[in-house]
Amino acid sequence: MPYFDRIASERTDATRFRPTSLTGGAWNVAEQHVAPPIGLLAHAIEVDHTTRSPQPMQLSRLSVDILGVIPIDEVEVTCRVLRPGRSIELVEATLAHTGRPALVARAWLMHTRDTDAVAGSAHPSMPPRDALERVDPSSAWPGEFIATVGEVRRQQQEPGRGWTWILPVVPLLDGEPVSTTARLVSLVDIANGITPRADPREVAFPNLDLTLHLVREPEDGWIGFDTTVTFGASGLGMTQTVLHDERGVVGSVVQSLTVRPGR
Repeated sequence: MPYFDRIASERTDATRFRPTSLTGGAWNVAEQHVAPPIGLLAHAIEVDHTTRSPQPMQLSRLSVDILGVIPIDEVEVTCRVLRPGRSIELVEATLAHTGRPALVARAWLMHTRDTDAVAGSAHPSMPPRDALERVDPSSAWPGEFIATVGEVRRQQQEPGRGWTWILPVVPLLDGEPVSTTARLVSLVDIANGITPRADPREVAFPNLDLTLHLVREPEDGWIGFDTTVTFGASGLGMTQTVLHDERGVVGSVVQSLTVRPGR
């Protein structure tokens, strides 16, 4: 079973999807976890570009604002080009439920070129998977999405600081090609909960947004999260993660948090 099924739409400028129960969220199991819908937006942006232009481009940045909760019900995705170009373009995508926007994303797409001779990063490597303990994130988080993220291995240095390897197993869509980029995007929002700074049963810390930067297309297989969670003293917080695959650094993701003790 995938996270979403594509369904027919009467509108030519929109695409409709039906979520499966596997999208059930962590803060409220009757709502969708935003990770799969964000992946759906990335997929829609890539498909939209492919249908418009023969020029291959790669997702460089995806900035998502979370405007509200998303019930486990049909959603509609629309895309529009804000800045067209032959080598760089800016696209906006919106995911709505019953006409109400729930997620709005802006993505920069770039034409790729060979820069292998200068490629590299000073970010430290992830610990090897065999050195990390196998954990079950559903022991701390409810909802079917968390239970379906696949094999998880984690080394937590302290609350809010750790390294995690995850091997996704559930497809975003059934019977439809999905890029390794959209596959990664459909999982990255989990960064805010994989090495929590506080027990989520005592302190709520949902994120209001997600900003992803990529330096290349990720490989298929394991995804590594080098994560640090910070809570401020006035109800604000952030989760910062450097993303890896088995070749090395892929990009980063940052999430703004609203910290609410006494849950």
